[in-house]
Amino acid sequence: MNLGQKAQRVLPVSRRAWLQNAGCGLGMLGLADLLQADNNAAFTEKSLVAPSEMSSLNPMAPKSGHLPAKAKHVIWVFINGGPSQVDTWNYRPELDKWNGKTIREFDSAFENTTGFFKNSVGNLMQSPFKFSPKGESGKMVPEIFPYLGEHVDKMAFLLSGHTESNNHSPALFAMNTGLPRMGYPCVGSWVTYGLGSENSNLPGFVVMSDPKGRGLPKGHAANWSAGFLPGVFQGTYLSPKGEPISNLKRVAGLSDQGQRMQLGLLERLNEIHLEQHPEERELAARIESFELAYRMQTSAPESLDIDAEPEHVQRLYGIGDPKCDHFARQCLTARRLVERGVRFVQIYSGGMENQRSWDGHSDIEGNHRQFAGETDQPVAGLLADLEARGLLDETLVVWCGEFGRLPIAQTGAKPGRDHNPHCFCAWLAGGGVKGGIDYGASDEVGYKAQENKVHLNDLHATLLHLLGLDHEKLTYKYNGRRFRLTDVAGEVLHDIIA
Repeated sequence: MNLGQKAQRVLPVSRRAWLQNAGCGLGMLGLADLLQADNNAAFTEKSLVAPSEMSSLNPMAPKSGHLPAKAKHVIWVFINGGPSQVDTWNYRPELDKWNGKTIREFDSAFENTTGFFKNSVGNLMQSPFKFSPKGESGKMVPEIFPYLGEHVDKMAFLLSGHTESNNHSPALFAMNTGLPRMGYPCVGSWVTYGLGSENSNLPGFVVMSDPKGRGLPKGHAANWSAGFLPGVFQGTYLSPKGEPISNLKRVAGLSDQGQRMQLGLLERLNEIHLEQHPEERELAARIESFELAYRMQTSAPESLDIDAEPEHVQRLYGIGDPKCDHFARQCLTARRLVERGVRFVQIYSGGMENQRSWDGHSDIEGNHRQFAGETDQPVAGLLADLEARGLLDETLVVWCGEFGRLPIAQTGAKPGRDHNPHCFCAWLAGGGVKGGIDYGASDEVGYKAQENKVHLNDLHATLLHLLGLDHEKLTYKYNGRRFRLTDVAGEVLHDIIA
């Protein structure tokens, strides 16, 4: 037998392969049709591309939303640890009157179940900071925010936020994913899933954390996970020390042509598999992740080079000031990224719990004065720089943590405040938001949200709405159920939208 005859020889078929082809072939044709119809229906609902198109398209390609968008990008300054609302943006003058009295005198129904340190419960405590009116709106601002105080007329303040958990990890998951447990997609992942990114050479979703050796937030990378969404939608973490992205530089000795050939082979093998299994949307995302990693080798270094910025811009953010240089660099990086089309950027202020973050269980004055000093000028510089470049109108800036703090003292050598899920504050600026307004109110000591209560699902629904996404239509089918960021709740806060 010659080689030609050998080449034409039919290989024996295994019993398993024969049973699969003979027993399942016709049934699989019907099942594939049903799966394709189901997937097409899912994507028709959210007005995005169908899976049959996704196999030939970049999953991160820009997509249109459900509504006219007021914002294109989001920068979320995450105040990790839980900032005290009564010491930041929710001025409560009546707290001065109640200072030193027990909270039961203020609220006879109060039960000592909130917080963690139930044996360290003190009396109501006024803010240690002096407040003064700022801007045309007359917003009362604490002395720890001299720079941000100049921008209050750009901000909509949410003063009646509330959540369920008073524990950092589940509260962080809830604020990031809408549910107080890990395993679900975070806000940035939902946004990039719905809208893609405007720059095919950079990630659509970028995360930065504390660079001063104070650790990651509780729950670590689960806070920027894509959950059950395809992995291409998860946050790309920029390391605060050393190379910001691992393996960004090409391996020594490998030429551009050689690397391109390797990626081309991987892409072709993956495409062959995808043609055989068109229902595997995750594979299209995996192919794109290889391509993105290659493209980032040329685009990312330039995007992250803040030293290329003029000196006056660096000074605006506070670069060079030892107190805030680290956070200033991250805020300037955020501006450079959204300027280049990155869809969602999240920056964490503070690391792990207690004095390494805004978690001021002891010495609330020293804790908040320190972290406000690290972030005040950089975030104010970010707002001013975005506005000067015409980017603020299309960039939504969010300042928010995972919960608030109690208006009572946590006793100690220097009093602090314990966790409070019943009331937190946040502000939004740019991106179609009304400026210089307060929305909602707490009781007079800042213990509970009372008027126009804002659940974190409402915050998420409003954020998606500003980006042109209907939170009830942005869904993903997983394990037989349709999931969404806002679960089964959420109301858009139309009163804060311009």
